[in-house]
Amino acid sequence: MPRISTVRRALPIAVAVILVAACGGPGPTPSATSDPSRPPSTTNPATPGSTTGGRPSASPVASPPAAPFDAAALRVTLEPVVGGLSSPLGVVNAGDGSGRIFVVEQAGVVRIVRDGNLVERPFLDITDRVRSGGERGLLGLAFHPDFPADPRLFVDYTDGEGRTQIASFTLDPADADRADPASEVAILTQRQPYANHNGGAVAFGPDGYLYIAFGDGGSGGDPHGNGQSLETVLGKIVRIDVSPSEGAVNAFAVPPDNPFVGRDGANDAIWLLGLRNPWRMSFDRATGDLWIGDVGQNAWEEIDVARAGVGGTNYGWNRMEGSHCFRPRSGCEDPALTLPVTEYAHEVGGCTVIGGAVYRGAAQPLLAGGYLFGDYCSGLMWAIDPATDGPVEPTLVGDTGATLSSFGEDEAGELYVTDLRSGELLRVVASPR
Repeated sequence: MPRISTVRRALPIAVAVILVAACGGPGPTPSATSDPSRPPSTTNPATPGSTTGGRPSASPVASPPAAPFDAAALRVTLEPVVGGLSSPLGVVNAGDGSGRIFVVEQAGVVRIVRDGNLVERPFLDITDRVRSGGERGLLGLAFHPDFPADPRLFVDYTDGEGRTQIASFTLDPADADRADPASEVAILTQRQPYANHNGGAVAFGPDGYLYIAFGDGGSGGDPHGNGQSLETVLGKIVRIDVSPSEGAVNAFAVPPDNPFVGRDGANDAIWLLGLRNPWRMSFDRATGDLWIGDVGQNAWEEIDVARAGVGGTNYGWNRMEGSHCFRPRSGCEDPALTLPVTEYAHEVGGCTVIGGAVYRGAAQPLLAGGYLFGDYCSGLMWAIDPATDGPVEPTLVGDTGATLSSFGEDEAGELYVTDLRSGELLRVVASPR
């Protein structure tokens, strides 16, 4: 990887620093709203042995391209699509054939971009129930795989008490450009011991289940050991079934093939563990693999992969930061821990990884089959061949100057990013190096 000088662009203090989650040291630094005396707990807990209750059928998985991806052959730039957004943190599509792009704003608003134009009226406005600022706010959005036949969309947000709320909302039956804010159904509530490391990504897998990314609960160095504890969803990727089920007590069910179902003391909803702050994740629409950008502590940023259908993987936090010992400082190696596919050091690339996506579109053939990701502070972008299990050194493909906060796809598989500082949605463009 080319050597890059340390971050050159200082961010204005006025920018909401939602993503600077790479803390300065391993010691705990509780926020003013922390209450370490109360252990984290989950309402609507997963019920051991519960069934899936009629999940949606998995989407067909396409064959990946035969030609290997060559990151060294391209460079990436960003092309503005729309501006005027307020602290955009996410970009998704509804998969409904409308061509609309939905942008998540931190304060609690979802906006529509249609035909390259920003629709003035919000699609969803829940600012009245969202606590926003720092690493809190409306953090994730996913549409049901059968949308709009199943008219629900699912969000991850921080409520007025600082808790993570996973909830669904329903499309207004009289207006396809509006979700009804009064239709909220609580799915899962998780207390957060500190104000940072909330995770926030939500996505439906090809199996029709909802995957939710939880950070380790915050402070620095994971003082409660949540990353390695099976008793809490903090520091995990959770996998649940949100299909309606007649007579269901909870708002979700646990898939019976989750890896820790029935284990004493374990939360049955856990799918993956050992994560610090999995801010953004995405499924490869061709292979079904789950790609995770896990924000590091003070030295290393990592990209992890869970191959399609494989659960129970332990990515090592807080024993390891990336592929390096964290606690203890040496002798942490364990074959039961899975190392990142790729990583980069703060000294060469910034402060906070923004997990990206595998490109499966048609407009940028040089990107075909490549996994693209970036850094929040530096605006640098890297790419790797997702066929590798790593470890592999990432190839620098762009220096965008943007304050990257998320990657996302439209229905055709074209890639976009959001710029937190400028309030822009930008399209990813590749050209020969």
